[in-house]
Amino acid sequence: MSTANGEANELRSHSTGDLVKQLSEQTTTLVRKELELAKAELSEKGKVAGQGAGMFGGAAVTGLLALGALTVVIIALLDKAMALWVAALVVTVVYGAIAAVMAKAGRDRVKQGLPPAPEQTVETVKEDVQWAKSQAKSARR
Repeated sequence: MSTANGEANELRSHSTGDLVKQLSEQTTTLVRKELELAKAELSEKGKVAGQGAGMFGGAAVTGLLALGALTVVIIALLDKAMALWVAALVVTVVYGAIAAVMAKAGRDRVKQGLPPAPEQTVETVKEDVQWAKSQAKSARR
């Protein structure tokens, strides 16, 4: 507590102009740091969302490549045990299930990067506003 009283006494000895200048400098520094934090946080979220989008693309390419070659082979094998149209239907259902699982994994990865708001920065700005309000109140006393 004695350091707080000492700081309060020291602030009282400064002129209003000096205090305003000091507040302006501190506010500028604070805003600059908050912007740096927001930029870093958004960059990280963007990377995660980009990875999820890449997984969607990978799922599409993999699905198309496998669909052409493997479909013919599987239908030909199943045609020996059942009618051709039933074999084609079975293969279609299996591929649909695989695509659904891959799409869900990609969607979950994209959700990890959303919302693209700098949540940590918002919280620290709220704390900074509270601190500035308390400093303004103590300076008035």
